[in-house]
Amino acid sequence: MLIKRPQDIKASEITPESTFRQRRMLLKTALAMGLIKTADLSAQEDLIPLNQKESGNREEPFPENGRLNNLKPWPSNVSSEPTSFEDVTGYNNYYEFGTSKTDPASNAHTLETHPWTVTVEGEAEKTGTFALEDIIKGHTLEERIYRFRCVEAWSMVVPWVGFPLGDLLKRFEPTSQAKYVQFFTLNDSDQMPGVRYPVLRWPYREGLTIEEAMHPLTLLTVGLYGQVLPNQNGAPLRLIVPWKYGFKSIKSIVRIRFMDEQPQTSWNMANAREYGFYSNVNPDKSHPRWSQATERVLGGNIFSARVPTMLFNGYAEEVASLYTNLNLMTNY
Repeated sequence: MLIKRPQDIKASEITPESTFRQRRMLLKTALAMGLIKTADLSAQEDLIPLNQKESGNREEPFPENGRLNNLKPWPSNVSSEPTSFEDVTGYNNYYEFGTSKTDPASNAHTLETHPWTVTVEGEAEKTGTFALEDIIKGHTLEERIYRFRCVEAWSMVVPWVGFPLGDLLKRFEPTSQAKYVQFFTLNDSDQMPGVRYPVLRWPYREGLTIEEAMHPLTLLTVGLYGQVLPNQNGAPLRLIVPWKYGFKSIKSIVRIRFMDEQPQTSWNMANAREYGFYSNVNPDKSHPRWSQATERVLGGNIFSARVPTMLFNGYAEEVASLYTNLNLMTNY
């Protein structure tokens, strides 16, 4: 399916005019108030690889009490009531800690998140291994209430805390050859019991086009509900791409690679028929084992009413232009 023509769009997929106008008004107000603007990269310190810095004690990147203060308001938050903290932190996919939805909450206490480093490599001028505290420094943290979608036909609404991924990637000065960005999760069988089993090909990896990675909605996330990410939710650094399925939200990132060709992704490697590279939420593209046309909001019960799934998870106005002339049925 190509990007839809007006006559092909179902009524259930159309954003109500009142919602559209309200969003536009919020954005205009926010721009006028200076709440959203292009990142001032000149005000940020240059990122220096650890091997070029003086050795010494590494500072904690987050407050000791775990609370994230002075968060920047996000004017485009969804209006839906957030899913409960208990559901968001107790029902997770994180195979490094087990394949059951409740395994991560039970097992992820073994993960050590300080000190933490991220290695940057590939098609960029500035590469190396960087301390997490240096990566976060210079970025204003925002709380964004996003719809979050899982492929198994359920969804949640989460107040994530982070900053636009693109603001960080620009600091590494990607070259013109950087067409894609690949991400890797920590691969440590001592800390992650699930890695001892060949459920997937470790380390876990994901990828985006450079345009998707640079899109202002793509969030590099360090917290939720105003506090530091719990281990089971991907501490200390994870990705959130709100118009894609949840397996695009790679957790516990330790490596970022700029590439000139489409990178491998874990679920595509495991089963390309079911999990494509793009992973865009599309109600018209059924998963081979279930329909994507409707979803159930996490926190209800098996008798809760299902609701129509929205194209691009409701973010079509912002992101559809990324996929002009791309067949969404074959590039899923």
